[in-house]
Amino acid sequence: MQTHHRTGDRVSNGSRIRGLVNVMNLSTPAGLAVAWLGAGSVRRGPDDLWIADRYRLPLPKAPAFTMGSVVLLRRPLPGWPEDPAAAIPPRLLAHEARHATQYAYCGGVLMVPAYLVAAGWSWVRTGDPGSRNVFERRAGLADGGYRERPVRPLAEARSELRALLASRPFLARARSLMDAASQRR
Repeated sequence: MQTHHRTGDRVSNGSRIRGLVNVMNLSTPAGLAVAWLGAGSVRRGPDDLWIADRYRLPLPKAPAFTMGSVVLLRRPLPGWPEDPAAAIPPRLLAHEARHATQYAYCGGVLMVPAYLVAAGWSWVRTGDPGSRNVFERRAGLADGGYRERPVRPLAEARSELRALLASRPFLARARSLMDAASQRR
């Protein structure tokens, strides 16, 4: 996929189609709403993307994430009105553009639960939500700032999950219910 780094550059047909599909599948309107809720400044960016900086909501914790064709960034961007993408590393922008394409292919907001399942699987297998996440791998792990982590035994993941559940009072109750249910079998 061709990536342009200046707002005034020509937009490829593929980027234009992706942008249209993401409007129709409601993922871009949802992304713009999330940007508005997170008090981000939203501007048109390259490749038919929207760029929002200064995102303040607590989740997700990532420094950058994409919803539809909206790239949300936690930090403010210098050089804002002139060229919103100039301060974004080109590899990160390409990574987020690939996520925008994934939204188009995955039916828009339906990608959110699919992404969460993939992140959970990655955490179980590696202790990291990105390393084995199919969406992050296809968007380019290194481009998104992720590292390849080794696969760990499932028993290690189960022990870590039990410790995590035990450390949270509201989750401890859920754990005791799960343990009771498994003992009844």
